[in-house]
Amino acid sequence: MGIQWRESLSIGVEEIDRQHKELLQHFDRLLTACEEGQGKLELKNLLDFLSRYVVTHFGDEEAIQLHHNYPGYEAHRKEHDSFVARIRKLQDEIGQEGVAVYHVIETNNLLFKWLINHISKVDKELGRYLKGVTAGK
Repeated sequence: MGIQWRESLSIGVEEIDRQHKELLQHFDRLLTACEEGQGKLELKNLLDFLSRYVVTHFGDEEAIQLHHNYPGYEAHRKEHDSFVARIRKLQDEIGQEGVAVYHVIETNNLLFKWLINHISKVDKELGRYLKGVTAGK
């Protein structure tokens, strides 16, 4: 099943695109582990990665937005905050209950929706804005 980076996901900011590629690689590991019946084992690794990844990645994205006076900053930041809250909720549940199959399914759904809705739409819009801003310099 796997998931691979496609240039159509590029927003045109090298560092952000690199970070998105890294996210997809980790997501692909979870999908591969699920196919091999090892999803529960890989989930904790992915959530640990995500808890570190979002601090760096979202901070980088938001700094770029502020630097370029991106008009969609507040809405974009709220999406980031929502994602962080969902990751923390999953980690808390797993810490209390242990990893269950539904945690794997919920994480897969969260990441698919994030990929489809956030990276390919919201981040792409940011990329278009930045391209316009930098073209005017």
